[in-house]
Amino acid sequence: MTPSELADGGGTVPGTLYGVGTGPGDPELLTLKAWRLIRDAEVIAYPAPDSGESFARAIVAGFIPEGALEIPIVVPMTAARFPAQEVYDKAAERIGQELSAGRDVVVLCEGDPFFYGSFMYLFGRLEGRFPVRIVPGVSSLGAVSAAAQRPLCAREETLTVLPATLSEEALTDRLQKADAAAIMKLGRHFAKARRVVEALGLTDRARFVSHASLPHQTVSALADAPDTAPYFSMILIPGKDAHV
Repeated sequence: MTPSELADGGGTVPGTLYGVGTGPGDPELLTLKAWRLIRDAEVIAYPAPDSGESFARAIVAGFIPEGALEIPIVVPMTAARFPAQEVYDKAAERIGQELSAGRDVVVLCEGDPFFYGSFMYLFGRLEGRFPVRIVPGVSSLGAVSAAAQRPLCAREETLTVLPATLSEEALTDRLQKADAAAIMKLGRHFAKARRVVEALGLTDRARFVSHASLPHQTVSALADAPDTAPYFSMILIPGKDAHV
């Protein structure tokens, strides 16, 4: 039954699911629309690690109203797909209960909800059953480019965005064909990604950025980057025409 059919039948009008981008980390990069929805939220859900605090929540902690119901979506930090999918099944069921009761639910998403965002998994489970609105946010890609003070591409150049989780062979193949590139999700894959960039002779163009927009942000030439990198870091390889 669609939301309109439920309302026409005299039942409870379902709440709306909001996928809200919280930006890359700096609370001042939150959009006004995102701030308004968070400020007025009755129910807020957010991804959280199995240890430590939720980064998405931490960004907007000062704006969450007192008394709001919070639903942490605890995702095990593992590469295996099954545990995470099970988590999203349960989270969608829990959020669906609130929506069915007529309460709007704001789901916090680091960066932008649909740019490598975990919100897409909730969207896939709840879209069609409830009204959904997406509130875009400043993505990590834009934040990293701004932090590095490097335009990414110009004129007819194209940008290739690559997850560092790809195999070394796949990274090599795709970087060879790229005008400009951004390699995300570094973490434990940093050494592999760096090795590929160096083998292709792209190190002189490459920049390394971690924790963009946060007080402990780090920006350097890739050649000067540390030996290890956090998950929230990126290698940028600007196009040849994108110079200052």
